[in-house]
Amino acid sequence: MPATRLTTKRVEKPWGRRDLWPGFDDVAPGGEPVGEVWFEVPGEKDSSADGPELLIKYLFTSEKLSIQVHPDDEAARAAGYPRGKDEAWVILAAEPHASIALGTLQVLTKDQLRAAAEDGSIETLMDWKAMKKDDFYYSPAGTVHAIGPGLTVLEIQQNVDLTYRIYDYGRPRELHLDAGIEASEPIPYVATFRPHEIEPGRELLSDGPKIVIERWKGAAKGTLRSDGRPLWLVPLAGKATIGDESLEPGGAWLAEGDTPIALEDGIDLLVAYPGKGAIAGLIS
Repeated sequence: MPATRLTTKRVEKPWGRRDLWPGFDDVAPGGEPVGEVWFEVPGEKDSSADGPELLIKYLFTSEKLSIQVHPDDEAARAAGYPRGKDEAWVILAAEPHASIALGTLQVLTKDQLRAAAEDGSIETLMDWKAMKKDDFYYSPAGTVHAIGPGLTVLEIQQNVDLTYRIYDYGRPRELHLDAGIEASEPIPYVATFRPHEIEPGRELLSDGPKIVIERWKGAAKGTLRSDGRPLWLVPLAGKATIGDESLEPGGAWLAEGDTPIALEDGIDLLVAYPGKGAIAGLIS
């Protein structure tokens, strides 16, 4: 079955940029800044609907995003959504001193978190981690976080448009304190998985629990085979073909079923799929 090239949706954000990333047109003079580019299945009208399990985004930041949290599957379904939201980030570019707040510096009670959000001191309680190109982080649902300015990020997330803002630096946008505090685990962030190579040219960045992410580099040719899980392919650099289509940076593809694939030297390709555990022999 041939892979499907996903359509792009540009999302304007007050914290976005007008200069984007190779593969994307910059914002026209006078246009509003673009903060996100989503990749959607053609014909899909609402990415928060109960459709594909994953969603691919590029993020372009010039200001801090809100301090926010996403609920887990159980809490999201109780609120009427199809799933919660784990997400993962690959840093594509970072200006000097760019950072992401990930977790709190110390364990807080939920009452302490609420008080800090209400008086603004939450900014100083967050763990602002310096970012550089090629850094990778997996952020489970419940992690209090905020993406800072000066970053270009490839985000792979569970497919739901559900964010609880708990602090927004005085910007006039709705906050979701009750739901956000309830969904939060205000604790220090600890990575539970160390990325490592599982085959030559095949690095496993995350093994779940909701999203498996691999990064492929180097030439390969054969048939892309899954175990039934759909595969999202996101080329960051280099050339490749899947079926009769050329893969290039700035695009994303969804593969379901056996698909011929050829990767050339210089390729840098992200492969993501839902669930836990890497699929053995993805190219055979």
